[in-house]
Amino acid sequence: MHLAYVALGANLADPVAQVRAAIEALTRLPDSRVRCVSSLYRTAPVGIRGQPDFINAVAAIDTGLTPHALLSALFEVESQFGRRRDFHHAPRTLDLDLLLYEEQIIDSPRLQLPHPRMHLRAFVVAPLLEIDAGCRIPGRGRAAAWLPAVSMQHIERITP
Repeated sequence: MHLAYVALGANLADPVAQVRAAIEALTRLPDSRVRCVSSLYRTAPVGIRGQPDFINAVAAIDTGLTPHALLSALFEVESQFGRRRDFHHAPRTLDLDLLLYEEQIIDSPRLQLPHPRMHLRAFVVAPLLEIDAGCRIPGRGRAAAWLPAVSMQHIERITP
C-alpha cells in the first residue's frame, strides 16, 4: 500500500454535503482505504471573484493503485458528482486533486506530483498539516515551512 493525499473542494449544491459525500465515496475506491480526513474549512475562491466560498478538506489514503490509476478513480468520483470543467477556476460541485503519492515526483501531461500549487494554497496546507504535521512536499521541504506564504489567505475551520 502507498500513502496518498487528496484535496477535496466544492462550492456548489450544498458544498458541505458534497464534501462529506465525497469523503464517503473515497471509502469505496478500489484497493484503497481512507486513513484519515481533516476538518472541513471554508475559503474564498481563488481566481474568479463573485462565486460562493469553497468547502475544503484533505484526506490521507492508503492505496494499492498506481498514481495514474488513482487519478482516474478520482476523476470518476468527480464525474459521479456532476463535475464540469467549463473554464479554469469555475465553480464546481466537487474538485478532487491528487496532492502527494508517497515521495514520488511525476511531471506528465496528465499528472503532476506533487500538485504544482499545493504549497501556495492555505486550503491545502492547513488541512494537510492538521492530519500530518510532519508532512514533506517532495522538492519543497516541510509543508509547515509554507505556512507564512499562505498566512494572508483567509481560511476558517468549520468542523472539528
